[in-house]
Amino acid sequence: MPKEIPILKELPNKFYFKVGEVSELADVPASVLRFWETEFKKIKPKRTPSGQRLYRKEDLALILKIKHLLYKKKFTIQGARQYLKSGSANQ
Repeated sequence: MPKEIPILKELPNKFYFKVGEVSELADVPASVLRFWETEFKKIKPKRTPSGQRLYRKEDLALILKIKHLLYKKKFTIQGARQYLKSGSANQ
């Protein structure tokens, strides 16, 4: 059973998270995170000189929100993108 993480609560107090950490916290494979980066332009991890992705806390919160929309609310990628763009996610 996937672990439940509140969308904006209980996130570790760090500035940056590696892709493996985000993958574990969000309980999705790293390949899914990379795919979501292409579909949701607001996910913009910082890159180290060696090309490693470093996600900010805001990126992690957005990833958790996207996961909730896709997996729990059964949104399509397009629907989740529109929902987030419309500002409905902030209500």
